[in-house]
Amino acid sequence: MSKDKLASWKTTAKKPQLLSWSEVKEEKMNDKITRKLAVGQKEMIGRLRLAKGAVVPPHKHVSEQITMVMSGAIKFTVGGKDFTVGAGEVLIIPPNVVHSAVALEDTDDIDAFSPLREDWLSGDDAYLKTGRSTLKR
Repeated sequence: MSKDKLASWKTTAKKPQLLSWSEVKEEKMNDKITRKLAVGQKEMIGRLRLAKGAVVPPHKHVSEQITMVMSGAIKFTVGGKDFTVGAGEVLIIPPNVVHSAVALEDTDDIDAFSPLREDWLSGDDAYLKTGRSTLKR
């Protein structure tokens, strides 16, 4: 995504928006993960669809993350501890903590972030697209 696109997200977020998930453009991250975004000035949510076996490799970000599984189940590893999150459950991940995930079933997931995930908005989210961690060892 270009810098102009990032600027347009921030401009759009300054006015009220009513969105329908069915009308939000779906982005194919890889063969097993798709994503839709709703972006405000200081918060954003992503709706991710993960096919069974989809992997989100180890990564971290400055944003606090609140994940709500709508259907399916995901096994998260957060700071070295495993959490299985099923439909109707919520997991809160603090900022700057390394975490990863594996979809145990086909899953519909909502992730909320504050502050904004600028890497998601700029397209600098190679870890999701390639399935490989970009963390420095």
